[in-house]
Amino acid sequence: MNQLEELRKSFRPARITTLFVGESAPASGRFFYSGNSSLFRAMKKAFGNHETFFDDFKKKGFYLDDLALTPINKLENRERNRHRQEAIPELAKRLIEYKPKAVVVVMRAIQPMVTKAMRMAGISYEPFCVPHPAFGNWTRFHNAMMEIIDSLPVADGSNSKRT
Repeated sequence: MNQLEELRKSFRPARITTLFVGESAPASGRFFYSGNSSLFRAMKKAFGNHETFFDDFKKKGFYLDDLALTPINKLENRERNRHRQEAIPELAKRLIEYKPKAVVVVMRAIQPMVTKAMRMAGISYEPFCVPHPAFGNWTRFHNAMMEIIDSLPVADGSNSKRT
């Protein structure tokens, strides 16, 4: 297991209530759980911008996984799509293990692959889907999160919007 995946696992809650699924960790080396990515900044803001964001995220049963566990964002489209497709069965296995009550796809382009993994895992509900905050989508991401945030199941019984 690589260092990023070890870091990700250190933030895994005992019970995952809401699973966020991105495409992959960025090739830049930035990573959500390192606290230095655009997705981290956007998620932290959406959940109230508190200094205790990671602790609150975990307490609520929230967890971020990726479709592909190696960076694919800098690949040519054909190769990127091949990696996305190849990652579906492994994501399905993780979904069986996680048993999330809700899934939030954090990139519209991967929604079909995540939905396919969910079906393979026996999950019949539809995922939420929000645009990734990069490439000028910050406001669209924030608005989409504000629409769904109160609907997300949480482990600690609190309102998911307030941390």
